[in-house]
Amino acid sequence: MNYSADYTTMKREALMQAVQMRMSERRFNHVLGVEETAVALAERFGASPEKASIAALTHDYAKERSDEEFQLAIEQGTYENKTELLKYGNAIWHGLVGADFVARELAITDEEILDAIRLHTTGAAELSLLAKIIYVADYIEPGREFPGVEDARVIAFSDLDQAVAFETKHTLAHLVESESLIYPKTLETYNRWVCGLD
Repeated sequence: MNYSADYTTMKREALMQAVQMRMSERRFNHVLGVEETAVALAERFGASPEKASIAALTHDYAKERSDEEFQLAIEQGTYENKTELLKYGNAIWHGLVGADFVARELAITDEEILDAIRLHTTGAAELSLLAKIIYVADYIEPGREFPGVEDARVIAFSDLDQAVAFETKHTLAHLVESESLIYPKTLETYNRWVCGLD
């Protein structure tokens, strides 16, 4: 991977070590797969490979924290609808609240990167190019194996917006099938990217 002078191999190595200490080997391998995919998508669609690398390496930084740690962070934080947010679990918290752990503990302050981390599981009606890349890369990284993943990979490198729509449609179908609680932003993402509602 070719990085600019301000994102040297040494900085990447230090970030990787900080992230690796916070997760299992299996989770870290997933993170590396997301990074590889995100950098490739960034190069394909003209986003910053450095930002894609940083966002990918840190997107699951908080994934293996305890529920108690998340609940405390939510209660002490400035989140909207805290009572509602507390009803959701790690699947939502590790992105939305996890971005604040990344900012505080890893001193990453770039709002575009933090926003991509916040939205990587739910998406949103408005997504930056980087946020789309992390959302899609998390879904299609090489370690993922599920029906339709090969189609998703082909679409991702052809049309990123279509990849967002494909992922959202299939994720929502899975949530409905498993009778899981659906976070409002996931519905917002579906309405915008699948149904074209502005």
